[in-house]
Amino acid sequence: MDAAAVAPRRSESPPARRPGQTADLRRQLLEWLAVEEQPRLTYEEFLAWADEDTLAEWVDGEVVMYSPASDRHQDISGFLESVLRPFVVGRQLGAVRSAPFQMKLEQGREPDLLFVATEHLKRLKATYLDGPADLVIEIVSPESLARDRGEKFLEYAQGGVPEYWLIDPDAQWAEFYHLGQDHRYRPAFVGAEGVYHSRVLPGFWLRVEWLWQEPLPHPLRILGEIAGLEPALVERFLQTLGEPG
Repeated sequence: MDAAAVAPRRSESPPARRPGQTADLRRQLLEWLAVEEQPRLTYEEFLAWADEDTLAEWVDGEVVMYSPASDRHQDISGFLESVLRPFVVGRQLGAVRSAPFQMKLEQGREPDLLFVATEHLKRLKATYLDGPADLVIEIVSPESLARDRGEKFLEYAQGGVPEYWLIDPDAQWAEFYHLGQDHRYRPAFVGAEGVYHSRVLPGFWLRVEWLWQEPLPHPLRILGEIAGLEPALVERFLQTLGEPG
C-alpha cells in the first residue's frame, strides 16, 4: 500500500457527505487535508467521511492517504484471497476481508488481507474490525517496505495480531511471523521458496514459490493440492468449468 500524503493538523471538521455529492467528496477531502494548523480527528470522525473507496489510514489522529496498488500487488492479493476465502468458509473457520477494510488497534490501519477466527467475529463491525485480526497479510512495495516492517510490524505485535505475513513481489521474498507471549514477533518461515504452514489456519499451507509464478496458478488447483485431492480430479472439474488445461 503506497502512501501519497500525510495530513497536517486540521482547523475545522472534515467535509460531510451529502446525497448527490459523492463525486466531489475526494476533491473536498484533498482541499481540507491541505489546510495548515488542523486539529486531530477521532477515529469516529475519520470513519464518518471515509467510504469504501477511500484509500486512507488513521495514524495518531491524522489521515494518511494512499495511492492505488500496482497491478502485480493486486494479482497476488487477489490470488491469496481466492485461496484463503473458500478454505476459511468451507471449514467454517471465520471470515476473510480485503482492503479497503479497516483494522482498529491503537491506529486505524488497512491491511491488504486479514482473517478473523470464528471466536472473534464479534470484533467485526459494519466498516471496520474493532481489535486485532488473527492473521494480517501485507504485500509490500518499495515505498511501503519500511512502514510494513517498521511501524505496522510493531503495532500489529503490540496490538495482539497472532500471525503476520509480509509478501515482497519485487524481491520474490516472503516472511511469516508468529506472536510470542511477550508480544514480539518471531520468524516462523523466511525465504523465496519452500512450504509454510499457518498456525492460525488449521490445515492450511502455502508453497511460497506459487506467489512468483507468471501467471499465478489457478486458485482451484492450489486448493486441490492443499486438500490432497488427485490432480486429475481437479483438472476434470476445471474442464467442466471451461478452464484451459
